[in-house]
Amino acid sequence: MGNLKSLQNLDLLNCQFSGSIPASLENLTQITSLSLDGNHFSGKIPNVFHKLRNLISLGLSGNNFNGQIPPSIGNLTNLRLLDFSQNQLEGPIPSSIYGFSSLSFVGLGYNLFNGTIPSWLYTLPSLVELDLSDNKFIGHIGEFQFDSLEKIDLSMNELHRSIPTSIFELVNLSSLKHFSNNLSGDTLFYMNLSYNSISGFEMLPWSSMNTLDLHSNWLQGPLPTPPNSTFFFLVSHNKLSGEISPLICKASFMQILDLSHKNFGGMLPHCLGNFSKDHSVLNLRRNQFHDIIPQKFLKGNSIRTLDFNGNQLERLIPRSLIICRELEVLDLGNNKINDTFPHWLGALPKLQVLVLGSNHFHGHIGFSKIKSPFMSLRIIDLAHNDFEGDLPEIYLRSLKATMNIDEGNMTREYMGDDIYQDSMMVTIKGSEIEFVKILNTFTTIDFSSNKFQGVIPECIGNLNSLRGLNLSHNYLIGHIPLSFKILKMLESLDLSSNKMSGRIPQELTSLTFLEVFNLSQNHLTGFIPQGSQFQTFGNGSYYGNLGLCGFPLSKRCSTTYEVLEPSQEIEAEFESGFDWKITLIGYGCGLVSGVFSWLSHFLKWKT
Repeated sequence: MGNLKSLQNLDLLNCQFSGSIPASLENLTQITSLSLDGNHFSGKIPNVFHKLRNLISLGLSGNNFNGQIPPSIGNLTNLRLLDFSQNQLEGPIPSSIYGFSSLSFVGLGYNLFNGTIPSWLYTLPSLVELDLSDNKFIGHIGEFQFDSLEKIDLSMNELHRSIPTSIFELVNLSSLKHFSNNLSGDTLFYMNLSYNSISGFEMLPWSSMNTLDLHSNWLQGPLPTPPNSTFFFLVSHNKLSGEISPLICKASFMQILDLSHKNFGGMLPHCLGNFSKDHSVLNLRRNQFHDIIPQKFLKGNSIRTLDFNGNQLERLIPRSLIICRELEVLDLGNNKINDTFPHWLGALPKLQVLVLGSNHFHGHIGFSKIKSPFMSLRIIDLAHNDFEGDLPEIYLRSLKATMNIDEGNMTREYMGDDIYQDSMMVTIKGSEIEFVKILNTFTTIDFSSNKFQGVIPECIGNLNSLRGLNLSHNYLIGHIPLSFKILKMLESLDLSSNKMSGRIPQELTSLTFLEVFNLSQNHLTGFIPQGSQFQTFGNGSYYGNLGLCGFPLSKRCSTTYEVLEPSQEIEAEFESGFDWKITLIGYGCGLVSGVFSWLSHFLKWKT
């Protein structure tokens, strides 16, 4: 290579070359463009650039170079592009470099650089894009001396202190990424300052902005009003307080508004439901809003998610929600809503998640005039209300989204889109779990802590893709339906604190995914089935059923139940019409598995 002294352009992009760069590279004194990006070169970058003064573009990204940047880089005064990103370079960036008057792109991201950002990077008069992401830079950010910058990425470092005022004077800046540092803190289209320690802004200085992500900081005081051009405004998990100003409704292009997990209070601006036809997500979870839910929604709106969980909202659910034809998630849990069951929501064709738990809903759920209500619903929470009467069989028969899910031929996805994904709280085994993402195959029904009575309808067995079923703390009577044996995907079953009687069907041992099982505080009798998952359940699953006997209880079964001891055969007639012989296996080890283990990466346990 060193013999090609007249070579001006060398492009070896993505050629799978390996090894080290030869020192003879210094003989290419006429070269203007050198691209070795996307190979497997390794070792240190040779200190050979003192003679390559004509070099305009130098790309070594996407290799395995290590060590430090050679000091001879400072001789490349005509350089316009410098890209050393995605290597294993380390140490501080050389500080004694001057004269890069033409340098417009600096890419040093995804390395192991440390120390402070050198001052010369703030004084480049032609710099358009600066990427220092995913390194170990420390200290504060200096003041930029020129306003040519359009894109800055300083994310995933250890920078601290305040955002420099010069950032707000970069009139050409269109993208600023600064998340996961420790910062406090005339067009900017994208700004991500999430996961920092920003405590406040005197004002948001940009007159035009599309995306503003400030979530997971220490912002205090009133909500900063975003520019009217904003379509993505995420300020969740901060310490903001006060009321929401109606001025936010001037952002008529808003698509996603997430103000969750803060201390906002007062009444919701009435315009929140109809200020943007493109509005798809409104998340106000865990604040202190009171009075009523916004009553007006635009005809033909795009609302996909409404999450008002954990506030103090009262009175009725607005009937105008019926025009939200794109609605997939409606979470009104943990409020003070006083209403009857909103049967009319059954007409919404895309509604998948309905959470009404912990309110003051009351009365019979009753019948629906809609032919097939709630056909897309797969997550429903009516817990901790005052519903009464029989369980709503007409609705249970219509939950097509909990039937016959073919996971083998189904792409596992999460509710939402590439920009924003939905989350929700689920109560399992007495603990609240936050699903920070909602898998499209997850299905659950929670009717617990109401005043439902009568028997459990056999049609629940048709919901054969159900993962969780909680009917506890009601006044249900009768036997455990034999149709439960069809719920092969069931992982959590809670029928505790009812008035159910009879025996526990032996067929439930076929539910091999069952991990949480609670039949306590009923009037069940007879021998506790053995085998499979039943070997893993403790006394608490059966407490308060004085007529039960057998493992794991200390009460042994009398001779009355000897025919049901392990290793003896009983016959059971299945709904298919075939007669089957079932051999009850003896004590053994159960298999604990299911979605609660493989979703653990996406769960946060709440204490």
